[in-house]
Amino acid sequence: MKKKLSLLLALSFSAIMLIAGCGASSSGSKDSSEEKETLTVGLEAGYPPFNWTQMGDANGGVKIDGNAEYAGGYDVEIAKKIADGLGMELVVVKTEWDGLVPALVSGKIDAIFAGMSPTKERKQTIDFSNNYYTSNFVMIVKKGGSYEGATSIQDFSGAKITGQLNTSHYGVIDQIKDVKKQPASDNFPAMRVALESGVIDGYVSERPEGISATSANDKFAMVEFTDGFEADEEETAVAAGLKKGSELTDKINDILADISEEERQSIMDAAIKNQPAAK
Repeated sequence: MKKKLSLLLALSFSAIMLIAGCGASSSGSKDSSEEKETLTVGLEAGYPPFNWTQMGDANGGVKIDGNAEYAGGYDVEIAKKIADGLGMELVVVKTEWDGLVPALVSGKIDAIFAGMSPTKERKQTIDFSNNYYTSNFVMIVKKGGSYEGATSIQDFSGAKITGQLNTSHYGVIDQIKDVKKQPASDNFPAMRVALESGVIDGYVSERPEGISATSANDKFAMVEFTDGFEADEEETAVAAGLKKGSELTDKINDILADISEEERQSIMDAAIKNQPAAK
């Protein structure tokens, strides 16, 4: 009886040690395979060369979350550098322009990298990182048309002009005297179609998008002004949109500080070259 009891106790003790050993092994395995935190960013994937949609991972394209497509462009390259600097995995969520700020505020995304300018109006709702690109306003018109040789924004008096909805591009149109300001457009592909079809005489954009448009369509020309639009730097700059009080803001600014102006321009030049529409 004593032998049986001793044997039973020994077996019980061995079983307890085995369970404890398995528990320790499982815990160690979990720690070693723990996934990176994610940095979820929102963008239109429809504003080349800042961001666009493509079908593969060529030129550093990043898979769009819940989608078979990939996102590429200047914003994506900057977001990749930010995610790497933070030690996080980049997740891209394709979001309509008007849905970006609500998605950020609701917590669906952690940041906006979408060619967005840090305007006073937007700063009432969200915070911004330091600028990661600065450009200037241009006008996209038909090549060979009466507006191609314009040098002043006032040369567009009487012209049918538009810009993207809820952007400073659209707001500055009011600086043109007697302009026929058209309803704002949801996106740039729609404006390009409207321009080619003659529905509008031109649309306001930033220089990188102007280079993109004229590279994609040889019927377009980009007008750069000697007497141009008056705009604060915040309206022509691009920054990452972040939730109010986000702990990411200072960290992102530290990473951006290490990206030189030469490197930023090199990234933009590559984006202009690699955009799908330009091929």
